[in-house]
Amino acid sequence: MSMTEEVPAHLQGNGRPVTEEVTLTDLKVIGTVPPELDGRYLRNGANPLTGMSAHPFFGDGMIHGVRLRDGKAQWYRNRYVQTPFIADPSIDILDPSVTLDMTCSKANTHIVGHAGKILALEEGHFPYVLDGELNTVGSTDFGGVLKGPFTAHPKICPTTGELLAFGYAPLEPYLTYLRVSADGRLVQVEPITVTGPTMMHDFNITENHVIFMDLPAVFNLDLALEGKMPIHWSDTYPARLGVMPRTGNDSQVKWYDINPCYVFHPMNSYEDGDKIVLDVARFDHIWRDDDMDFPNPMLWRWVINTTTGKVTEEQIDDRPAEFPRVNDAVIGKKHRYGYEMSMGNAGFGEVDAGAILKYDRERGSRQSVELGKGRVSGEAVFVPSASASSEDDGYLMTYVYDQASDSSEFVIFDALTMADEPIAKIQLPRIPFGFHGSWVPAAVAD
Repeated sequence: MSMTEEVPAHLQGNGRPVTEEVTLTDLKVIGTVPPELDGRYLRNGANPLTGMSAHPFFGDGMIHGVRLRDGKAQWYRNRYVQTPFIADPSIDILDPSVTLDMTCSKANTHIVGHAGKILALEEGHFPYVLDGELNTVGSTDFGGVLKGPFTAHPKICPTTGELLAFGYAPLEPYLTYLRVSADGRLVQVEPITVTGPTMMHDFNITENHVIFMDLPAVFNLDLALEGKMPIHWSDTYPARLGVMPRTGNDSQVKWYDINPCYVFHPMNSYEDGDKIVLDVARFDHIWRDDDMDFPNPMLWRWVINTTTGKVTEEQIDDRPAEFPRVNDAVIGKKHRYGYEMSMGNAGFGEVDAGAILKYDRERGSRQSVELGKGRVSGEAVFVPSASASSEDDGYLMTYVYDQASDSSEFVIFDALTMADEPIAKIQLPRIPFGFHGSWVPAAVAD
């Protein structure tokens, strides 16, 4: 897209990219950074180097990070992930040869720490490894074992330390299950049979199973040849959930039919006797009318009865929200609390009145941190306090954009009380809207 063309909605307002990489060390803290916090808050997002991109998902990966230690914010820095697109911005992301080159990642969706490495992730290609200063080390294929895409949403098991993942592709095998050991070795690669070339953005784990979401967003490579997002909604593709033992194989997957919908992000899932419970941010559909067709997502609960083969589906809330998270210590286990971000009625690049939502799934209640008109947060990441006495005893970290000042803050909220005033906030330059992030303890990245 040339600079003479109209600026698309996702690059307007706080969607407009920043291209300068900066390092700031003289950071003023308002409030108190808990001294126990020793690590990095890192967040990824699509930030096109050229200033333009044809779709919100096509920008170049830029990591925005804050280093906390000894009650201080030591630095803020933002860095592009040094992928082939940075070296040569003329590369066409929709070129089939680029799609099939597993090193040609935008690396723009998520960032996680595992087995001593920081991984910048995008679901169509290999992960990229970064160091603790956010410099790019390079792509990784796990010692030559990984041959295809790697999801942007792996799950780290809090019990085993394994990184459970998958990859999807427009060509067979359409889906491949991946299991990475706690020490970073890719130890299982298992092709999974699905109906067709579906876009599977995320998946679910429990203590004994993984659950695939085979949903009606499917590839159409003819659209790619037209320069469009090569995925569209299908009214004929069946919507199903596939349950497989975590060390299982394709023959052990059991499929359960659900109503047509799309889920980018689940909150969490767990086993309850012969049932599997999933809380998800559910869309009625996506990309039916065009590639910016995103209806409002709502929190739903699915309960798979593995004895009867039926799935019950229940809407939990009617307040639109997305980017659900839980305390990482309960991933795959029964959760009481979950968190989401609400952007009000804002579209891409727009700002309404944002909020961070906290759901108590035991009581069926919702609390919120209301950010006020013209202020909106990103995904809130939960970090437990050092002496946590409950699942929700900890902190919620994110960036908050303020439209009036056209600037951003790094904020730390009290997840236990959900008080509107942060425990600490740090004034930063404007940080464009992005996708997902993680708290990476110093023990993982130093």
